[in-house]
Amino acid sequence: MARLAVAERGIGLDRLGGPIHRRPSRTSPNKASPPPERLDRASLLPLASPRPLPGTSPGRPPPCVAPRLSAIPRPAALKMSSNPDGGRSFARRDLLIAIQREAQKLWEEKRVFEAEPGSGRPEPGQKFFGNFPYPYMNGLLHLGHAFSLSKLEFGAAYHRLRGANVLLPFGFHCTGMPIKASADKLAREIQQYGNPPVFPAVEDEVSADAADSQADQAVAVAPDKFKSKKAKAAAKTGVQKFQWEIMRGFGLSDKEIAKFQDPYHWLTYFPPLAKEDLKAFGLGCDWRRSFITTDMNPFYDAFVRWQMRKLKKMGKVVKDMRYTIYSPLDGQPCADHDRATGEGVLPQEYVLIKMEVVPPFPPQIKALEGRKVYLAAATLRPETMYGQTNCWVLPDGKYGAFEINDTDVFILTARSALNLAYQNLSRVPEKPTCLAEISGNDLIGLPLKSPLAFNEIIYALPMMTILTDKGTGIVTSVPSDSPDDFMALQDLVTKPALRAKFGVKDEWVLPFKVVPIINIPEFGDKSAEKVCSDLKIKSQNDKEKLAEAKRLTYLKGFTDGTMIVGEFKGRKVQEAKPLIKNKLLEEGTAVLYSEPEKKVMSRSGDECVVALTDQWYITYGEPEWKQMAERCLENMNTFSAETRNGFEHTLGWLNQWACSRSFGLGTRIPWDEQFLVESLSDSTLYMAYYTIAHLLQNGNMYGKEVSAIRPEQMTDDVWEYVFCSGPAPKTDIPPALLSKMKQEFEYWYPFDIRVSGKDLIQNHLTFCIYNHTALLPEHHWPRGMRCNGHLMLNSEKMSKSTGNFRTLRQAIEEFSSDATRFALADAGDGMDDANFVFETANAAILRLTKEIAWMEEVVAAESSLRTGPPSSYADSVFSNEINIAVKETEKSYNTFMFRDALKSGFYDLQLARDEYRLSCGAAGMNRDLLWRFMGVQTRLITPICPHYAEHVWQKILRKEGFAIKAGWPVAETPDPSLRIANKYLQDSIVLMRKILQKQESGPKKPKKGAAPAPPPSEENKMSIGLIYVNEYYYGWKEQCLRVLQSKFDSQARSFAPDQEIIEALKNCSIGQEANFKQVQKLCMPFIRFKKDEAREVGAQALDLKLPFGEMDVLQENLELIRRQLGLERVEVLAASDEAARAKAGKYVSLLEQNPPSPGEPVAIFMNKQEFEAQN
Repeated sequence: MARLAVAERGIGLDRLGGPIHRRPSRTSPNKASPPPERLDRASLLPLASPRPLPGTSPGRPPPCVAPRLSAIPRPAALKMSSNPDGGRSFARRDLLIAIQREAQKLWEEKRVFEAEPGSGRPEPGQKFFGNFPYPYMNGLLHLGHAFSLSKLEFGAAYHRLRGANVLLPFGFHCTGMPIKASADKLAREIQQYGNPPVFPAVEDEVSADAADSQADQAVAVAPDKFKSKKAKAAAKTGVQKFQWEIMRGFGLSDKEIAKFQDPYHWLTYFPPLAKEDLKAFGLGCDWRRSFITTDMNPFYDAFVRWQMRKLKKMGKVVKDMRYTIYSPLDGQPCADHDRATGEGVLPQEYVLIKMEVVPPFPPQIKALEGRKVYLAAATLRPETMYGQTNCWVLPDGKYGAFEINDTDVFILTARSALNLAYQNLSRVPEKPTCLAEISGNDLIGLPLKSPLAFNEIIYALPMMTILTDKGTGIVTSVPSDSPDDFMALQDLVTKPALRAKFGVKDEWVLPFKVVPIINIPEFGDKSAEKVCSDLKIKSQNDKEKLAEAKRLTYLKGFTDGTMIVGEFKGRKVQEAKPLIKNKLLEEGTAVLYSEPEKKVMSRSGDECVVALTDQWYITYGEPEWKQMAERCLENMNTFSAETRNGFEHTLGWLNQWACSRSFGLGTRIPWDEQFLVESLSDSTLYMAYYTIAHLLQNGNMYGKEVSAIRPEQMTDDVWEYVFCSGPAPKTDIPPALLSKMKQEFEYWYPFDIRVSGKDLIQNHLTFCIYNHTALLPEHHWPRGMRCNGHLMLNSEKMSKSTGNFRTLRQAIEEFSSDATRFALADAGDGMDDANFVFETANAAILRLTKEIAWMEEVVAAESSLRTGPPSSYADSVFSNEINIAVKETEKSYNTFMFRDALKSGFYDLQLARDEYRLSCGAAGMNRDLLWRFMGVQTRLITPICPHYAEHVWQKILRKEGFAIKAGWPVAETPDPSLRIANKYLQDSIVLMRKILQKQESGPKKPKKGAAPAPPPSEENKMSIGLIYVNEYYYGWKEQCLRVLQSKFDSQARSFAPDQEIIEALKNCSIGQEANFKQVQKLCMPFIRFKKDEAREVGAQALDLKLPFGEMDVLQENLELIRRQLGLERVEVLAASDEAARAKAGKYVSLLEQNPPSPGEPVAIFMNKQEFEAQN
């Protein structure tokens, strides 16, 4: 609380004190990023003369741009000037960038991130292997990528700091269709509009969201990586932008853009840029192990081929006809990777009821006579078809009569007809044939024969709430069990004007009564009527109430309902439903129909359908395999219950997965080379490939470098030997190299953690579990997977159209790597969306550079510091706070909670340092303690700000070796009572200051407009302070605490019921008092307060005294209290000592009105004259 005191008094800091730090809010308002504070390099380090960094001259700011690979020119449009505002200076930011350049150069020279296995299997904690889903390479990395990656980077850096052997590799994903689709689009634009193309003028302004959707592609928003469904849904409007313009957005020239017609040019252009940006970020990566996917890398291609052959040999890959989300434009299934919107959407299966139109046909469909014409209604509840009273059509809806085969014609919407055409339900496959266009009004009054209906003839009637983007636009009507149907039918029955409006004849409606078909114990056999009555629903327009009614009846109907009619009378609905469905299908009175659960747009820009395709599938969900996956999950660390629940849910529904594609880039399916392995199926086991990639590829990400191994030597037998403990293969690979590969894998595997955005749980991460359990022995199954939410910028979604967007490179150049990493750590750690705040990044620049300046000042002024072992109370408190910071930060890093680590390891430690300076006063700070603080703080923040830490470690503290491998700081067991005592001291000082200020200003405020009261004269100035302490509870408070002690369960931190506590109070001495009711009113607030405190800190909250001597703490800090309050004399007195009470003189009444109690001393202030007269 000392910092509150400083704020109130406005006390400045001396030159060794450093800044008093305040943590910026994580929910800062969305502001344009302000530039770092303007200052000269000379003013940054006021005492210690700055040593020039290599390559710079004194007094001149070093260059701000980190070194780049000279062979890879970066587009000019994406370069950010170190001085974008002309005259402004960014010396603080530039200093951090110079520091990062120097640190990165040193790390690279010493190859500190290259990981080599030890001899033999490592003991727990000796090695750490973490990995991250490789990003898709159709653009530049952005802060969304960096956010998820930072979780792995911080965790790996922590384990490296502790002394573990750390492997953090990084690959680049190029498999799939987006790159190929974009390349083909460029080629079409050149063919149509020339090279460079001259596009037609656009009349309609493209919306900002539509432009943003294209920007997402331009910055490598991989469809399976870092995508917030909520944030992206609004942006993906389907409005197309020319691919050439998107490429111009990269800053590429027209001449350069033309090269991107070749999809493989993307693979040589973007991965090196991504590697360069990650190096500038400070990623502790073993770059020797990097690779790209697809057949462009022959070694990875061989690896995927082996994986697929092994799965097929095990019976885990089969060919089958299955419903799948499908892109008509691409002519192939559209998996999650391939979608602009609709990730995770699955096919929804319906039963399509064939309601035959009874001749003679009306004029609108007269031409169809001689054919079997059906209104085709999609239903999820075939068991309710016995209760049909009519069917519903949308009066304004647009329908068509579509040929299904040579005899049958279905009337439905064009959208549903297109889906049917891809499900072998169209005379011309994949091309629906419309024989007539019909409006909903034309269908009203059609007589129909519907399967299972007790009513021989039913009629098509109008319903205004039908949605034509769901189902077929034709809806069955079962008013006994559907609240919507019941209310719509009631509206027609009771409202003649409504019938007249749509030309509905009475005989089509009035004779039809509700047909009971299902009995639900809670609602009877007319559940819809009962629930609508209970909820007081008045019409079909009461949408919210109808939604609730539908939820109640559908759920209860399925779980508790019993059939009371038909062939399956007496059976539970959930038993009868599949039987009735099969009956309808076998009789030919219904067909199966599927469509996407929600709208899905492919990255090629077309709306997807559900197709019945004959292709290769991986048999996820197979019972025995699923049990193995569940066992793996059970033993995995998921770091949060929400992540575990996500995996359990996915394992519950995941079924066969289409693993083949005919379009895009990738690896050919070995036994059926017309197909490619799709992009979510070649990325499930590659973490194992990292362990030997450097031995195969000789450090070249494309596998093109001359190596001791040729791709064709990597036969299935070799892969089996290395990864699956197979027998020694017959191969001409040198035996030593073969053994080295096996040793690498056995040492590093299993991986310890995989870090990812939460959206990958539903596909990639669960696939990873399945493939590991199938292909590798159990001791090599994954140990951990950690998922996080998506990233916002300044509390808003990332959006290039609004400028609220940063590529990784832009963030590094704007803020520096360490300030960017600092803000990423502060952004959040849970599954909710996190928030990168520019203000936090700018504040980090200021904090880190000021801390450097402060430490240089301390080192320069070392001789003025107090020497010898720490001895004062302030020393003990500060040392204890350092111990607490070490322990709490260690816990946070171990649980991958980096925002908490930043709080305890940096923010809280800085506050403790500032408080220590204030507490030391004239005696000064202890030299050894300050050196310990600087060393500890540097190491605690090393995983988050490694460049800063390296500079401090080597250049200021003059330590040997690397900060990133310095070892975790040693700390004694913290003393919690000392922290509590110090909080008591600081809180007491704040409270006493407020009382003193109130006494000095007088009881009354000056009237508005009146001059303020003059300050008291010297003789009337409050200069004496008497602090009265009572260290023990007594009287009714003591009795309350004894009762609470007897009613507290210290293990569960819970109390007996309140009534039991009150009875115990009645039975103690308090209950014997005549005024018990009045005492009880005093007791209850105190009891509530102490109960809350005990639940938080444990049984010690119920002790009769505090866990430290209050008088001892105050006596030891009299000088601090006197100085903080501006008093000449302070005394600490026992409230129970009559002689001490007498010193209060006329103010003794204050002790009687507000007696002191443990933790609540009472301070009395008086002037010197009053004190001398009394004493």
